[in-house]
Amino acid sequence: MKANVGGIDRVIRIILGLAILSLLYFLEGNARWWGLIGLLPLATAAFKFCPPYLLFGWSTAPKSEETKSA
Repeated sequence: MKANVGGIDRVIRIILGLAILSLLYFLEGNARWWGLIGLLPLATAAFKFCPPYLLFGWSTAPKSEETKSA
């Protein structure tokens, strides 16, 4: 896996992931489990790899990180 998620993109994913994950705390009933979707942006930030970016050929990672494997 080549890294295709850059620094600013990672920060945005972490912030959004934590915000979505907080729904577990703020929502009630079965709707709260939608907060688990927040794990996806957190995982892509942690691994520096986003599968949809690969499909579309996008990359926000610097060229030096693209050549390294995550």
